[in-house]
Amino acid sequence: MHTVAVVALPDVIAFDLATVVETFGRAVLPDGRMAYRVVVAGPGHDVDAGPMRITPGEGLDALARADTIVVPGRNLPDAPVAPELRDALRAAASEGTRIASICVGAFVLADAGLLDGTRTTTHWLATELFAHQYPGVTVEPDALYIDNGQILTSAGASAGIDLCLHMIRRDHGTAVAAHAARLAVAPLHRSGGQAQFILRNPPTYRTDSLDGVLIWIENNAHLPLTLSDIAEAAHSSVRTLNRRFQRETGQSPIEWLTGVRIRHAQELLETTDRRVEHIARHVGFGTPSNFRTQFRRTVGVTPSDYRATFAGELRSRTPTRNS
Repeated sequence: MHTVAVVALPDVIAFDLATVVETFGRAVLPDGRMAYRVVVAGPGHDVDAGPMRITPGEGLDALARADTIVVPGRNLPDAPVAPELRDALRAAASEGTRIASICVGAFVLADAGLLDGTRTTTHWLATELFAHQYPGVTVEPDALYIDNGQILTSAGASAGIDLCLHMIRRDHGTAVAAHAARLAVAPLHRSGGQAQFILRNPPTYRTDSLDGVLIWIENNAHLPLTLSDIAEAAHSSVRTLNRRFQRETGQSPIEWLTGVRIRHAQELLETTDRRVEHIARHVGFGTPSNFRTQFRRTVGVTPSDYRATFAGELRSRTPTRNS
């Protein structure tokens, strides 16, 4: 039987660990046999998991006997990795064992050198820290999960379920994965990606020299602003402004402005039943078609699909008039 070893590290995120145990542990083959044997392996008798303690059933030596190893996230994602775990992961990788991470568990895989030169994802809040610490890894913050063959990574929280279902489907086919998805009360495949959840260009963002103009953009994003308008508000030339924005935000001034408008639109889609056309004009997009194009490019789904996902309570109270 295929053995899945879930690593219980000190300060492990209990949700991440339980996601793996429950999703793989309830997968059933067509003949009624369990599809996986799931074990929890850790470096000691007990590990902290937020408000609780977890007692792993096996030690880290179980990783050498596993067919799949899954590393959940930790509340402090960049906490040091124990040398014995690093060595165990490297040894397993050299033997061809499939290794996956949930959420910020990607930091552990990167620390072990398993992600060098690959595409990876992690929780969107940690992508900047990850990219800074591991410049040799290409981070894709929009993805729910990334399958590199032997090494797989997922985004935060429920994206771990997506990754587990993907691996079950890879191992045993769609029917077994679909049954596991029904038991988890989760879709077998979600449209869109992590981009739907990212808070874009937040008003609390701080830089070395742009704070004043960022606040100005926040308050005036609904107006038909040009690059020259932003430069004038910043008391800067266009060329200098572009250079400062790229250096301090990684975006151009217009990209930042678009991100703010998208965030404002998301808030309205979540909390009101205003028509998409009205929201487009209200947040500063010139035309509804441009708004839809920019929204889908940035968020990964259409405004209508976003509203259907994030405004369920509103939809149950009042009909949504949009297209």
